[in-house]
This record gives sequence, C-alpha cells and structure tokens, in this order.
Amino acid sequence: MKRPKLKKASKRMTCHKRYKIQKKVREHHRKLRKEAKKRGHKKRRKDLGVPNSAPFKEALLREAELRKQRLEELKLQQKLDRHKEQEKKRKLKTNPVVEPSNVEPVKEEFEQCKAKNKAKPGKQNPKKLYCQELKKVIEASDVVLEVLDARDPLGCRCPQVEEAIVLSGQKKLVLVLNKSDLVPKENLENWLNYLKRELPTVVFRASTSLRNKGKTIKKMRKAPFKSEVCIGKDGLRKLLGGFQETYGKTIHVGVIGFPNVGKSSIINSLKQERICNVGVSMGLTRNMQVVSLDKQITIIDSPSFIVSPFNSPTTLALRSPASIEVLKPVEAASAILSQADTRQVVLKFTVPDFKNSLEFFTSLAQRRGLHQKGGTPNVEGAAKLLWSEWTGGSLGYYCHPPTSWTLSPHFNENIVTDMKWGFNLEELEKNNARSIQAIRSPRLASSILFQSSGLTNGIIEEKDIPEELPKQRERKWQDGGDYEIINNEQESVDEEADEESSDTSPPKEAWEALPEEAQADEQSEQSHILDRVPEEEDDAYNFSTDYV
Repeated sequence: MKRPKLKKASKRMTCHKRYKIQKKVREHHRKLRKEAKKRGHKKRRKDLGVPNSAPFKEALLREAELRKQRLEELKLQQKLDRHKEQEKKRKLKTNPVVEPSNVEPVKEEFEQCKAKNKAKPGKQNPKKLYCQELKKVIEASDVVLEVLDARDPLGCRCPQVEEAIVLSGQKKLVLVLNKSDLVPKENLENWLNYLKRELPTVVFRASTSLRNKGKTIKKMRKAPFKSEVCIGKDGLRKLLGGFQETYGKTIHVGVIGFPNVGKSSIINSLKQERICNVGVSMGLTRNMQVVSLDKQITIIDSPSFIVSPFNSPTTLALRSPASIEVLKPVEAASAILSQADTRQVVLKFTVPDFKNSLEFFTSLAQRRGLHQKGGTPNVEGAAKLLWSEWTGGSLGYYCHPPTSWTLSPHFNENIVTDMKWGFNLEELEKNNARSIQAIRSPRLASSILFQSSGLTNGIIEEKDIPEELPKQRERKWQDGGDYEIINNEQESVDEEADEESSDTSPPKEAWEALPEEAQADEQSEQSHILDRVPEEEDDAYNFSTDYV
C-alpha cells in the first residue's frame, strides 16, 4: 500500500525561472498597452453631475431638464418641416392629389411630446421656496435669532423680516453678533451699546472646526479663518434657558439671517457637533432643519433672506449669493472697493496707491501671480478674489455705528419693552463683557474701515419675487450658459431697478454701468436656435461645464 504524502509539494523554483516568468509577463503587458494605444480607445469619463454644495442645484437641474425638452421639441419640429418639404417635392413630381401620409405620425409624435412636457410641471422657483421655508420658521418659532455679521451689523438687518416677526404675534427677537473676532474690540463694544438699546444682543464667535456627527475627521491643513473655540455659547444658552423657565414650556428657536452670516455655524457650535451643512460658499442651507438642543429647547435652521434687487450695488454684491455672476466680478468688487478706506486697503493688500478700481485689480493680480495667457494680469480673477475675501470669514473690516441712535420705523417703545420681557438682561450684559475679553480681536490699524449702506431690504412675500421674461428664457435656451440659467432673471430686475430708482441710486463713481449687450430681433434669435440644434452632437445637458 502506497503511503500518503504528508507534506505539500514545494513551490520553490530557481531564480532563473522566476525572472524569466516576470520578464514574459512584462512583455505581455507592454504588448497589450501598445495595441490599446494603436486602437486609440479611451476610457469614457463619468459625468459627476452638479455637486451638492453648488448653489441653486435644484434650479440648475430643472433648467437643464427644460432645456432638454425644448431641444426635443425643436428637433421634432425640424423633422416635421423636412417631411413637409419632401411631400411638396413629391407632389410636384407626381400627382398633386396624393395626401402626405408620412407627416401624420410625426405630427402625432410632436403633439405627444408637447403634451408630455406640459403634463410635467417644472419645479418651483428656489427663491419662492426660500420664502415659504422662512415663513414656516418664523411661524414655528417662539424666539427668533437674527444673526448679524459684526463687520457690518446694520447691513445685515432686514426691516421687512423684523416687521413680519412683530406682526406674527408674541414672538421674541434677539440679535446675535457673529464673527466678532474680525472687528476691533472698541468697535464691537460701540455696536453692542447701539444695538442693545433696541433688542437683546449677544456677542458670539462660532467654532468652524467641529467633529462631523460623532465621527472623527482627518486633520487637514488648517485654514487661516478657522476658529476652534466658540465664544458666547454659554451666554446664549443661559439667555434661552432663562426665557424657557419664564415661558414655562418647551420653546422653538428659529435662526435667520442673510447669506454667509454664520447661521448654521451657530447651531453647530451650540450643539458642539457638525449637524448643519456649512461652507464658504453662500446659500448652502436650502430647507428648514430642526435640531434638538436639549429636552426643552429646539433650534430651527432656515434658508437665507432673499435680497431685494432695489438695494444699492454694494449691498447686492455683499448679500446676494449670485451677485458675482449677475453683476459681473469687476463691477461687484468695484462697488465694494468704492466704500472702503483706500489707504487701509493699500496697506492690507500690499499694493501701490491706485486711482481707480481697475488699477487696483491690475496691481493685485500682479502681486498674487494671477496672469492670463501672454502674461497679462487677470483683472477678473483679482476682482473675484477680493469679492470672495470680503464676503468670506477671513478679511477683517469694520463699520462705525450711526452717531445718533434712532428707533427703527417698524418698532415703537411698547414693542421694544415686549421684546426684552422674559430675558435676564443683567446676566446677558455680564456674559457679553466676558466674551469681549476672551476674543482675540485684530488691531484697529490692521482692519479696513468700511462705509455701511444701512439696512438691507429683503423679499418675504412670494408675489414680490419677479417672474422671468419670455425673451430671457429664449436667450437661456440659446446660450445654455452656466449661471445665466438662474441669474438672467435677477439681471433684468436689476436693470428695472436702475431705471426706476435713479433718484435714490448711489453716485456713479461707486458703481460703473454694465456694458450694453448687442441684442438681436426675436426672429433672428429663433432662427439661430433652429440652426444650432443640428450642430449639437448630443441632447444631454453637460453638467461638467457648469462649474469650473
């Protein structure tokens, strides 16, 4: 009987054999690569679509879908026209009594497509949705926190929203001075003394580096504006807790404000967890979000206010998310620059003295190494850089409060007394004093003095949001541009605002007129649309061109 093998066969081999195998494998792979190169077959890139962080994502997708439907209709219309021409030619050659049979199915197809498109209702205008969500937050809240940017507190107040809160019943309004570490302490104290005469005001500095819903985040290179310690959290929680005890039941706290003032960051700081989506880009919060702070207090996050197009160009540039595209970067940044102290801007950006905004952007582009092809300075890139720094959380600038205090027109003494009832104002004042001491503020010499435009008018009613003109829609289908899908609407409103409010508009030096675009007749536009359709290779909307 044969004895069984107790050991497995060895896999050892001579070095000569192993190296020979490796060489053969390398040659085989080289051969495959060479053949693939000859074929010229390239791997198709995956369409990533619109990122979630992109502003007005829903509007972009809706407009892309509508554009695709429009292109389908145009193709079918062209197909119908071609069939008609073919039938005419046939009639001339043969018997003119013959009925065009081929046209009927195309007609039916066209009508079906049209009916299908009509049956599919387009998504609602995002601005109207924001107004609806804002109204829901105000109705559901017992206390409303209006978040203000400490660099321009007056410019972050909206009289229309404050009036709506007053009219909605027994609701309390509290002002929160966020980003208080970006202004000098003297200026912060002056603003606190000015605002607390009207409404309870809390000094706050939100923390922007928090853990992500209980998960640890990899340590990345720290941004210069990231603040790890939250200041003013205890004071705000004590204020809300004291009011809840006086109120006697569970309270809902709504957080409202203009874009990029730090509404979601405040909620994350109070919860000590990254629950709400935050970022540098404006208008990230699109829907109402409920966050439970504890058993007695619930916080509600809200979308930002919609800025009225009748505001000054500087206000539109600072408070409107799409302003950099609608107003064009150079004009938007020039409007901001016109209201800043020239000497301090020169020192802050370390550029030579300038006579106009164009000269400043040229110097800034050369200083930061922003160049176009041929070595010319990228003026538009420099304007975008200034705009992003001014609206972001890194640049320190400040405004002086008005010299004389006057009560806001939508308030009176009784309303002010009612708003302060239920809050422990003495304890709030002590907490604010501690917060101001704890904040590491920039020096007065290193900050830029900015001239505030005053209260910013907003839109709270859906009917006040201007509708899109058909001519602009036609241009959108023709261009298929990135941000023009959303922003042509606001551009038309801005032009109307410039015509109607010419008496109250700021001086011409503060805002340069937009360049006039060449406009064609409607007939020529339609003909261009019909001519352009066959040139396009694919009907699908290319989302990769939306954001560079």
